[in-house]
This record gives sequence, structure tokens and C-alpha cells, in this order.
Amino acid sequence: MDRSLVSPTPASWNKARAHTGSTCMAPSGIAASPEKKLGFEFEPSPWGDFFIEYEPKPLQRSEEWMMTRADKLKEDVHMMFNTSNSTEGVFLLDTLQHLGIDHLFEEQIHNTLSKILENKLTSSASLHEEALRFRLLREHGYWVSPDVFNKFKGEDGTFKKDITSQPSGLLSLYNAAHLLIHGEPALEEAISFARHHLELVSSSLKSPLAQQVKRALHRALPRSCKRVETLHYISEYGEEEGHNPVLLELAKLDFNLLQHVHLKELKAITEWWKNIYDHIGLSYIRDRVVESYTWAYVIYYERCFELPRIIIAKMMLLITILDDTYDTHGTIEECRKLYEAVQRWDESAVSLLPEYLKKFYIKLLRTFKNIEGEMPVDINYDIGHLKKAVQNNVTGYLQEAEWSHKNYKPRFIDQVNLTSLTIGAPTICVSMMAGMSDTIMKQALKWTADVPDVVVAAGKIVRLMNDIAAFERGKCNNDVASSVDCYINEYSVTSDVAIARIGALMEDEWRTLNQARFGNRVLLPAMQRIISLALSASFIYDNRNDAYTASKHLQKTIEGLFIKPMQMSIPSVSK
Repeated sequence: MDRSLVSPTPASWNKARAHTGSTCMAPSGIAASPEKKLGFEFEPSPWGDFFIEYEPKPLQRSEEWMMTRADKLKEDVHMMFNTSNSTEGVFLLDTLQHLGIDHLFEEQIHNTLSKILENKLTSSASLHEEALRFRLLREHGYWVSPDVFNKFKGEDGTFKKDITSQPSGLLSLYNAAHLLIHGEPALEEAISFARHHLELVSSSLKSPLAQQVKRALHRALPRSCKRVETLHYISEYGEEEGHNPVLLELAKLDFNLLQHVHLKELKAITEWWKNIYDHIGLSYIRDRVVESYTWAYVIYYERCFELPRIIIAKMMLLITILDDTYDTHGTIEECRKLYEAVQRWDESAVSLLPEYLKKFYIKLLRTFKNIEGEMPVDINYDIGHLKKAVQNNVTGYLQEAEWSHKNYKPRFIDQVNLTSLTIGAPTICVSMMAGMSDTIMKQALKWTADVPDVVVAAGKIVRLMNDIAAFERGKCNNDVASSVDCYINEYSVTSDVAIARIGALMEDEWRTLNQARFGNRVLLPAMQRIISLALSASFIYDNRNDAYTASKHLQKTIEGLFIKPMQMSIPSVSK
């Protein structure tokens, strides 16, 4: 029997996408060749055993003191919520989000959003106020019409020139308009208008607005990785006129307290990975445990989400092993045998595999057993969905291998439909559902496992960013056609034209993600986390670098997130 028939054909893949998986962090595209690939090695990890051996310097005060102080400051913030009107609530909520401490005030934020929604701003409200309100409500799944910006337009329907002298208002408009959905030309116009005038004034702005405008022009706030933006903003907030020292102190305390938690997790997962890496003896795979944990962290950084953080990181590492086996090492027969073994999902299937894959296969199965066995009794997470997602990942890998084996050059659309799933989005999104509340976990897990449009959209964004980064980096000898290569080949265009058109396709997917916020409100927490996967891609593939594969690009950020605590002005004990 022709083994290529065991996986979906290009034409059937899109139809069957609810039953197919993906791969995390594929180097640049289609996998495997008829012969075992020789002589290719990924860069070694720059971290090694660093986080196993690392002992952070003592903090300025004890952890107990910091937690007590943080509780006192939280009470002060509760008072701010109680005494603020709807306009003040807009600014408070925006600051809390930007400082990364909104997770401490979920109930108060919910009540404040309801107040903001009910009370429209007055006709005299500034562009900055109106745009902030628009962005915050849309981010939290409340529909707001773009018509709220009509009051800043003249009779000819274009924006008035007087608002061009308000850089903070233009910045807020620019960021807000990036929450547009399909069919909103007014917001497209707002982006173009705001960007043009921000570029004109950017060189004359003072700190910290200058840095914030520069970052936004590089990547708008709703498209940026929130935790990395927090890293920047905490250092800038103290320079802002009228900043609130209570919020700044709380943000720094919370960051340092969480950093202590994350360091413990990093040590534990690095030890776990070292055991697996040394045991399986696969020298050709990427050693990226710190990068995998960091990717999981920027999706789920809050203290209470250790479980999804660790599951996401472990899945990234396991499917990276699978991906590298298919993409840089395995023969076509070995790829087929590995597919068969993974579909059987039983230790007896180890006999199908070549000797070098047997230890890994056993570790794969036992890792799932351990995750299931260690699952807290109050977490109703069905790991069967995660197992199926990994099996579907391998189905996709085999399809790529068969294409490569037969020297088949797919159409651009077929390549994207396949590889946007084999980049890993379905597996990672199913992993994310371990962080859902018990009231929606079963529903959210089944919905995500069926690969809805929002998961596909997130996968396409990650995949296309990955492929552009790989194209810019230059293909290694083992790579086959990426989406950029396929577009150039199919449409006979230059690489610049191909990348620009692929950028337009990514923009469509961002609008699909924005639209998803206004769907089933019960599933909004799940959708927000899936959107955060797409946001994380802007961090991993920033400046068209693949920082997962070439991890030197992440080094400074990892140091800022996990090694360097925020410096604080410690108040006197009497306070």
C-alpha cells in the first residue's frame, strides 16, 4: 500500500483540519527527504545548566515583607476603583494593564468595564480618552462602533488637522484602530492617518512618549507581546507626568515576586529536560528548554498558572523533537514508521522504530502518563485531547515528508493550510486550556481541540512570521520550500513583493482574531489566550529573526524577565 495515503492529501487537508495537528517552531517549512540528512547541526543552547545552578541575589526585602506590602498597596488600588468615575476608570485600567498588574484586580476591572460601557464619554472628551475607551472595551470583548471617532472628523469625513498636535491622542488612536475587524475602512484610514503624523513628530518627542511611539510604529500595542511591553513600561512609567507611585511600586513588587516563582519553575523544567535530553541521545535536535519555557511564560505569566505553563513548555519541547526528526534527520521510511508508532500510542509499537528513536518514543508516552498522573484532582482536564493533537501533528509532518519525498511542490494555499497547523498552534492551544476555570474547561477544551477558525488564524500568523524570518535568515541545506518560496514560485514575483503580500494575508488573520472576541462570551477567556499565542509570535519573530532557533536574539529579554529584578525605592518600615 502507498504510505502517502495514510495522511490527508493537499486538497483534503483544509476540509479535515479539525482532525489535524501541527508542530511547534518548525525551522522553515516542509520536512524530511528520501535520505537521512547529514552534517546539519542547530546552534547549541546558550543557557546549558544555567538555571539549574543559578542562585539569585537576595532581594532588597524578604519575600514575606514584599507580599505584605503588596497586599497593602492592593487595598489602596481597590480604593482608587471605588472612588473613580468612568473616565478615571479608563486611565486606571489602561495603566494596570500596561504595568502587568491587571491580573490582581479581575473583579474590579469587570465592574469598571461595565461602568465604562454604560457611560459614554462627553462630547468634550479628548481623542486620547475616546481612543483609550474604544481599545479597552474591544480588547475585553465589548463591541464599540468606529463612529465614536466621527467627532474628530470634518465635514469631508477626514480627520481634522487640529488633532495632529496631540501626539498622545494620535498614539492612542493608532493603537485602538489596530483592533479593527474585516470591513472597517474607517479604522484603516485612522491607522494611516495616525501613523503618518506620528512619523512626522516622532523625532521631536520627549521621553517616555518618544520610546512608546517608536515601539508602536514598529508594532502596535494590540499586536505586541504584553509581558515584554510591561518590561519596557515599568521602567518608563515613573517618567510620566502625574504617574501614580502606588501603582509603580505594586508593579515592581509583583514583577519581582513572580520572578521568584518563575525561577523555581525554570530550574525544575530544565532538570526535567536535561534528564530527557541526556537519556534519548538525539544530538540533532534543538536544545531549547529555556526558550520553550519563556514562550509559555509570555502566554501565561500569572502566579496561579504554573500547570498550563509547564504543559505548554513540555509540549513545545516534545514536538520540537518530532519536528527536527522529520525535518533534519529521518529517512522517509523512518518518518512513516514514527507516524505509525505515534498513531498506535502504545509501548509495544516501539518495535516499529529504528534504534535511535526508541528511547524518545518511550519518553513521549511516559511524559503524557506523568502529566495525567500529576494532574490536580480538582482540574478536569482530559489529556486525551492533547494526545490526539500530537498525533495530528505527526500526521501533518508525514504529509510534508511525502511531498518532499516525491519532489511535489505544493500551491501556496496548500502549503499554508498544512504548515500553519504543523507550526504547533492546535497542540499549544489545547495545552493552554489547562488554565481554564472548571466552569468552562470541558467546553473550552473540546472547542479548541476541534481547531476553530481562531486557532487556524493564530497558527497562520505564527507560521507566516516564521517563514519570513527563515527566508530572511537564508535557508539551510535541509529546508524545502517555505510559504515565501511557494509564493515566489507560483506568482513569479520578487521576494519583496511576496513578503508584502504575505503581510497582507497576516493582516486578514489579525482581523479574524479581533472578530473572535465578539463571539461566544463564555469562551472569551479561551479566545484571549489563543490570541496571546499570536501576540507571542511578534516577540519570537521580532525583526524577522527566529529567536527560538537562533536563541541569541532572546538573551537580553530572558535576562530582563528572569534574572534582573526591578530596582525599588523601599519605603521606611513605618509605612
